[in-house]
Amino acid sequence: MPLLTPDAPFGLPAFSLSGDQIATVLDLLCRGCDEARPHLTPGMLEVPTTMVVRKAVRRVKKSLGLTNLQVRGEHELEDMATNDPTILGRIDITLQFLHQFGDEDAYVAVECKRVRAGDPTLNGSYVTQGVDRFATGQYATGHDWGFMLGYVLALPASAVVDAVDARIRKTYGEPAGLTAESAHSLALAVLEGALAQSGSHVIRIKHVFVDMSQAAPLASPSEITSTPIT
Repeated sequence: MPLLTPDAPFGLPAFSLSGDQIATVLDLLCRGCDEARPHLTPGMLEVPTTMVVRKAVRRVKKSLGLTNLQVRGEHELEDMATNDPTILGRIDITLQFLHQFGDEDAYVAVECKRVRAGDPTLNGSYVTQGVDRFATGQYATGHDWGFMLGYVLALPASAVVDAVDARIRKTYGEPAGLTAESAHSLALAVLEGALAQSGSHVIRIKHVFVDMSQAAPLASPSEITSTPIT
């Protein structure tokens, strides 16, 4: 007789999120970015910015006493069906709620991109190197939800949103266009869109744009790398 129960999620399906869980992720991302902002330096690139944000999200989660989820580091995607060691992709931030524990394929994916008003290169990359990874199923295959976190380097945010929305509609069709949601007090804009993932499955993407346009510099770079992970 087996002593362990099967590794199946109890209650909610592993890839689903409740309204409260979606709101929790949104709140943690916004609070985390606000907490991280004083620790950023002007001109900081996307990867180190996300490292600081990820650590800040963990600190906020701990301060709020949230024990029903964990914030994980950069999540590497591998082909589990073969012995090919190639990494298929790296998701910037992932979270797991209790009903997802024990299933490595069940997570909340957050892809982070820098954007800027009037910058077609960065704004285009938000779609081609971010949104598209959800649309193709490279990230969050079969999931109900994914998150895009946009670091707005230059305002107005409305110009960024318009550019991103136009690119998404052009690439994936009018039904994929963004719809404004109730804004978080620490976000410039919160929007939502739906994508047909790998043909038939539909994944909803929450787009969160936060102000990173005037990040205050630190006294020394060491203060950034020494930010404790909690």
